[in-house]
Amino acid sequence: MKDEVKSKFLTFFIFITMGFIVFISTLLYWSSIDLHSPNLQTSEAKMSLRGSVLSADNYMLANSQRLYKVVVDTRNIDTEKKELFIKLYCLYTNDNEGRVRKIINSDNGSVTLSYGIDSKSAEHLQSLAGKLLKLGVFKSYTKPNGIVFLRGMDIVQSGELRVYPYKDTLAPIVGYVRKVEQDAITRREGVKGIERFYEDRLSFAQDSYIVGYRDAINSIILNKKVKVKEPINGQNIQLSIPLKLQKMLEYQLDLHKKRLEAKEIIAVVMDSRTGQIISLASSNRYNINSFRKEDYPYLNIQAAEYTYEPGSVMKPIVYALLLKSGKVSPNDIVRTYSGKYSMGRYTITDEHRFESEWISAKDVIVYSSNIGMVQLAQKMDAEPYYSGLKAFGLGSKTGIDLAHENTGEMPSVNDFAKETIRSSVGYGYSLNVNFLQLIKAFNVFNNDGLMINPKIANYIIDKQNIRHDIRSDEPTRVISESIASIIQKTLIETVAKGTGTKAFVDGIIVGGKTGTAQIAQGGIYHKRYNSSFIGFANDNDGAKFTIGVLVIEPSRSYFGSQSAAPIFKDIVTTMIEDGKLHRIGSE
Repeated sequence: MKDEVKSKFLTFFIFITMGFIVFISTLLYWSSIDLHSPNLQTSEAKMSLRGSVLSADNYMLANSQRLYKVVVDTRNIDTEKKELFIKLYCLYTNDNEGRVRKIINSDNGSVTLSYGIDSKSAEHLQSLAGKLLKLGVFKSYTKPNGIVFLRGMDIVQSGELRVYPYKDTLAPIVGYVRKVEQDAITRREGVKGIERFYEDRLSFAQDSYIVGYRDAINSIILNKKVKVKEPINGQNIQLSIPLKLQKMLEYQLDLHKKRLEAKEIIAVVMDSRTGQIISLASSNRYNINSFRKEDYPYLNIQAAEYTYEPGSVMKPIVYALLLKSGKVSPNDIVRTYSGKYSMGRYTITDEHRFESEWISAKDVIVYSSNIGMVQLAQKMDAEPYYSGLKAFGLGSKTGIDLAHENTGEMPSVNDFAKETIRSSVGYGYSLNVNFLQLIKAFNVFNNDGLMINPKIANYIIDKQNIRHDIRSDEPTRVISESIASIIQKTLIETVAKGTGTKAFVDGIIVGGKTGTAQIAQGGIYHKRYNSSFIGFANDNDGAKFTIGVLVIEPSRSYFGSQSAAPIFKDIVTTMIEDGKLHRIGSE
């Protein structure tokens, strides 16, 4: 009896043990099978974007958009529903059925159907992807190693597209970008202009990242378990240039370029008190979205990169140094030599014929006498001449927020010991400058003797949409307020009755100086010229602007008084129409 009980108990124990072993084995089996099943947890990265560039009047000048690509694994497409997939996909994308069919049939694996999908289209395709899963268009596939996977249609971020809504407006100031590959994503990197100078601000700081479980249509379930890393886009840059004024001035320069048959015309308008550039326009522009090989010469910002001998616009700067040194006063008298003056083997001439053999130092500027300037410049000693021009910013970067500025060339302090160098620099030869250097120097006369760096960008805008001022360097005193006032009055007289009469605008305080300079090539001066007019326009309401026009190689009317001065007048008139200046006595 006992043996029978023992036998039953042993049988029962063996049965229980075997059942337990089967249970454990089953658990291990299903655990193993689950490892080869599709993972319910998924991750999704969302690339951050480059910051935008805005005009002073809040128009979008440059911004970035996400681009996507569409990827499917052909092994997951049910062969009986392949045509359904092709038709629905092409219906959503307006793609060519033959092209899509060829891609799908070309490879038994992962293929990319489309690139360059914008955000809106990507959203529609994401919706389609869920519908295709529900329709059973996609089915599981088991790899040779036993891993089972189910992959539907993936809409994957591929990069960003940089868009310039106003095409050539503010080109080349805004600049352009190039493609760079980072972790299989196509990014954009600044090459020229504002895009380059503020690269560290515009560039993204951190992509977003989300990890969580997916639902039936492969979307991440947003619950408390989801893990998120917030995106940090690039910061936005707001310029001091209003779009409306810029477009008006660009249109004017286009007309004047055609009229003068010039190589290029450049105009700069700067707020004399703050240094803010409210317009930097060129007749030579390009469509930033898609420029061509023939546009390459237009990619440079000539106002900062093109250097040239400036001609007679140098005279007020040298005259200011003479007044500062005490070597000359406005009423000093110099001889005109009937329009021809010999200096060694050189003959200096004046275009303007004077009634008297003698004129004042002030009238040397008003009527732009080369002969008078040569004699006055001889009074300057070498070191104060050299250091004085350096103090006016010549031979140095202006501090403007543009990349690739060319500083030009100045004679050395030892060169200024030579009579010919002192003389030729006095009327704008033997040195090379860029146009913005002259704008910055002339601004001293309209800013009580203080020099301030020009700036194109006003604010940096952070992710909370808070604007942060871009700080300018402190102004530096170059000449006394009294000397600045003398030069200012002299330039006003130049417009009233001297070489700058065609820049006169009724009801506005206008002063300035013309410049015409022959262009040398290979050490020989040819019959090619650059002409310019640089001055200021003020009103009685406190508006003060320094304005310059440079006409590069005009074929017609090459004198600054005939070409650049009338353009200056048109710019001032446009600023009145735009409300930037108010005529004296007007309502």
